[in-house]
Amino acid sequence: MRVICLGTGTSQGIPVIGCRCEVCLSDDSRDQRMRSSIYVETEGQYFLIDIGPDFRSQMLDNGLSKVDSILLTHEHNDHVAGIDDIRPINFYYKNDIPIFGLERVLDQLKTRFHYAFEENKYPGAPTLGLHPISPGALEIDGVNIRVINIIHGQLPILGFRFNGLAYLTDVKTIPEEEMENLEDLDILILSALRRKPHFSHLNLEEALDLIERIKPRRTYLTHISHLMGRHSDIEDELPSNVHLAYDGLELII
Repeated sequence: MRVICLGTGTSQGIPVIGCRCEVCLSDDSRDQRMRSSIYVETEGQYFLIDIGPDFRSQMLDNGLSKVDSILLTHEHNDHVAGIDDIRPINFYYKNDIPIFGLERVLDQLKTRFHYAFEENKYPGAPTLGLHPISPGALEIDGVNIRVINIIHGQLPILGFRFNGLAYLTDVKTIPEEEMENLEDLDILILSALRRKPHFSHLNLEEALDLIERIKPRRTYLTHISHLMGRHSDIEDELPSNVHLAYDGLELII
C-alpha cells in the first residue's frame, strides 16, 4: 500500500491570507500546507479521501492522474470543494467516479453541485455516482475498508481503515465502541489542530493521549493549523514514533 499526504493543513491552509506569523512566513516547505486529503494506492485501486479546494494542485504536484473512488469524511468545504476538478480524470481515466459518504453528506453534494447530478446535466459537468455508506465493513472493487464513526465537535463524521492504515481527521472524540477497530495499526494518520484546546478538534495534548491509548506503531499528525507552531519545533517535541505529516509525504505499508 502506498499513501500520499496530499494536504495536511486545516481549512484555511498555510500560509493564511494576510497572516504574518512565523509559521506563515516560514521558508521551510513543511510549513506550507494545503487542505487535508490523502491518496491511497492498494490492490490496483486508487482511492482519494476527501477532495478539497486544493485538489487540482495536489494531483499535479504529486504527478497523479488516477482516481477510482472518492471517500468523504464529511461535508465541510475544505473536504469537498474540489469536486468539479475531477473532470479531467473523468475524461482521461474513468468516466463515472463513485463517491462514498454518509447520506447527509451526499445530499449536501446534490445541493452544492446540483449541475453534476441533474437529469439533464450541464455539458461538461463531472460524472459521479453517489453511494451512501455508514460505519462498518465496506468492500469496494475487492478492497476491504473499515468505516469508522468519529465525532467532529457534535457532528458524526467518518474515518477509514485500510488494513494497517487508519485515517482519522477532524476528530474531537471517538466512541468507545470504535476503539477495538483501531487495534494493531501500522500507521495512524490523526488530526491535531493546535496546542490550545478547540471545541471540535483534538489539540496536540489530546491527540498524544489518544495515540497512547490506540498504540499504533507509527503516527503522523495532520489537519494542522498555523497556530500549532513551526514544523521543526513541534517535531522535536514529539515521541519517537509520532511525527508531523507534511504535504507530499509518502508512506509505504
